Amino acid sequence: MDIQTRLVHTGEERIEGAVVLPIFQSSTFVSQDEQDYNDIRYLRLNNTPNHRALHAKLAAVCGGEDALVAGSGMAAITTALMTVLENGDHLLIQDCLYGGTHSFVTQDAPRLGMSFDFIAGNAPETWAGKLRPETRAIYVETMTNPLLEIADLEAVVEFAREYGLVSLIDNTFASPCNFRPLEIGFDIELHSATKYLNGHSDLVAGAITGSSAHVKAIRHKLNHLGGSLDTHACFLLQRGLKTLALRMRQHNENGLTLARYLTGQEQVARVNSPGLESHPQYERAQRLFSGAGGVLSFELHGGVAAAERLLSGLTLPVTAPSLGGVETLITRPAATSHSGMSPEDRAELGITDGLVRVACGIEAAGDLCADFAKAFADM
Repeated sequence: MDIQTRLVHTGEERIEGAVVLPIFQSSTFVSQDEQDYNDIRYLRLNNTPNHRALHAKLAAVCGGEDALVAGSGMAAITTALMTVLENGDHLLIQDCLYGGTHSFVTQDAPRLGMSFDFIAGNAPETWAGKLRPETRAIYVETMTNPLLEIADLEAVVEFAREYGLVSLIDNTFASPCNFRPLEIGFDIELHSATKYLNGHSDLVAGAITGSSAHVKAIRHKLNHLGGSLDTHACFLLQRGLKTLALRMRQHNENGLTLARYLTGQEQVARVNSPGLESHPQYERAQRLFSGAGGVLSFELHGGVAAAERLLSGLTLPVTAPSLGGVETLITRPAATSHSGMSPEDRAELGITDGLVRVACGIEAAGDLCADFAKAFADM
């Protein structure tokens, strides 16, 4: 079935004839002679009917054998990394990362006895030089935040297979509608379900998909760490997923339309969008992705001062972090998602204080462009 159909129908349990799965507001369930601790019916163990329905739907749409939801995207990321890595293990990880992931890897993981080396996502010829006997995994993002670079994802899969590494990818910025990394050979796919998967800016959740063996191991770790998703959030996420394909079509259209509009404005120095032919990995995006998503970033000639004037003059975009909701959000990453990084680290990655990131919602593209036009005219 098409992904749009799977999003609507997979995992739906018609309990008592209800078309919509109700919220099971119960922390515990009647025992049924379970043989394994993780099979005990208990909310913290991620196995209520609301969890089961989500797991089945996510596995189906991502192409995995199994799936798991978590209390946040960071819960999914950190638990997955702590599952595939142990004390003494080494990780290869992309050099331009979401700020929360960067902080965990650089500040927390070393305290757990894990080491790492950053790799340039588009220089696979340099990766082998950073291998160690204790290297166990390689981690990348589908598109980097906020510069929208696309690593050589196919090379990551080949490299991981050649050297026996577990390959992990954060696919939040693409969603399964635009890219399904498990289908090209990645082992573990991660999402901040807070973003596109839910799509309404009203919950925080994470998602993990992959083989049954990988998901079982991550679930065991998550059950001990206590990062389960509340059943009401499960209900909202399940509802949000049903419209993901419809929403992503509009996100894709709005992101590309706004990127093309901004490219033609004299105040704009540079636009970062994998949907533009000027993007350095444009051909890769065209080959691998069904759409470029709704996120783009740009620099203004006037730097941070011009960026602040623009943000104050806009009416439709909401100045707030995150992405993937029905409303357009706009922010300066240096002040939000990457504020935890040092100015030196941000500068090394090309994230200037004046960089503006837009996460397009599902408004009419013409209205978004008109709002930017008015804000530019008033600067």
